[in-house]
Amino acid sequence: MVSGTLRFVVRQRHNQGDSGYASSSDDLEENSPLSLNDPEPKLDRSRPWIHFMENFLWLASAAFILYYGDRRSNFIYLVCHDERIKRTALNLGLACLVLIVGIMSYMAVLMREKGRADERLDLLPPFALPTMAVLGLLSFLLFSVALWPIWSFLTLPLLLTLYVALTVVSPYTPFANLRSHAEMMRAD
Repeated sequence: MVSGTLRFVVRQRHNQGDSGYASSSDDLEENSPLSLNDPEPKLDRSRPWIHFMENFLWLASAAFILYYGDRRSNFIYLVCHDERIKRTALNLGLACLVLIVGIMSYMAVLMREKGRADERLDLLPPFALPTMAVLGLLSFLLFSVALWPIWSFLTLPLLLTLYVALTVVSPYTPFANLRSHAEMMRAD
């Protein structure tokens, strides 16, 4: 290594052809993400009870939060009647959450007509997913500001638990199971 400069060593593949690029699947490594012989990625279905227990723990934690609230009254009552909550931040956070649910419902109805996944992704508006991400982050921050006077630093894990429980429940909503008639009649 020459002093004062960094020297990077890059492993290069040399092919017998003139181009220097891989021309067959023999040139690719076995564990390479570009491997041509790899089947589609498979979901780990060997231990479904672990996934069930994870989902159950998230839902049980959310139920505990909703039921016990601040140990004097439940979460729903606190959100509706407690004076310590900053109402403007709470209402803006709820508005962001309603917008997210509206965009998700719109996308579910819009995408139910197409059969293949690549056709579904082409159908999405380009602004939908980034908008949902920004609205989700904004609603989390607004809920944190609104609920901070009650739970202080415990607000963050509380909201994270409620958001993950919402994510666990979302596949069971009516819009998640919408399928087109052609998709239901397919035999393959």
